[in-house]
Amino acid sequence: MDGVWPEPERNLLHHLMRAVRQGGGALLDLVFPAWCPGCERLNGRHGGVCAPCWQKIRFIEKPYCAVLGLPFAIDRGEGALSPKAIAEPPAFDRLRAVAAFDEIVRDMVHGLKYRDRLDLVPMMARWMARAGAEPLAKADLVLPVPLHRRRFFRRRFNQSAELARHIAREAGISYQPDLLLRVRNTSRQVGLGQKGRKRNVAGAFRVRDTARPTLAGKRVVLIDDVYTTGATVSAASRALRRAGVADITVLTFAMAIGEPI
Repeated sequence: MDGVWPEPERNLLHHLMRAVRQGGGALLDLVFPAWCPGCERLNGRHGGVCAPCWQKIRFIEKPYCAVLGLPFAIDRGEGALSPKAIAEPPAFDRLRAVAAFDEIVRDMVHGLKYRDRLDLVPMMARWMARAGAEPLAKADLVLPVPLHRRRFFRRRFNQSAELARHIAREAGISYQPDLLLRVRNTSRQVGLGQKGRKRNVAGAFRVRDTARPTLAGKRVVLIDDVYTTGATVSAASRALRRAGVADITVLTFAMAIGEPI
């Protein structure tokens, strides 16, 4: 299942897996053996990673910065902020992420984004729902960071939308994929520095005119796959602010971080 599947074959495979699941877990294991998404070796169960890969994941857990979610080396007390959050307050209210963007986690993000590994979405979304449990419990809407229509047609799916749809279902929150638009077809962010990323996405997002009453005064959780410099989610958050959104949580699967501060 690794690699790029043509659309008809991928849809057929998803239908087959759904039918097998309805027939019972034993049949699923027989037809589609569980494998680890990290090392791609046989695993004990579907929707999980093997023990050696699990130990390589740097999960982001408390204590961390109340705003940016950066892990602290020691507990600094409830609501403590990192120097970066104090010096450069973000456009959003808080950021939460599952794990550091390295090793197994990076492979999973790239597998979903570039190799059509849609089978990873349910597991990644469950982990994200746990990492963002507190803001999700108070949220009104779940929105994905949108793709421009040209890139969507080339890629055939938006990985952030797939994650957001599953997270919204898991949390029992309204999923609204069409309120925020990407109106400019930006270049890929990979290889750009922080300033270059900011310039690249400046003015790239706009809230649909008819969506403003839906968003005004609401608490929104904005979903993306990975947080690096924050340029993309910041640009999206500014567009949401202009539409009157009251509170914005950015929730990602991975975050590019160093050692705890």
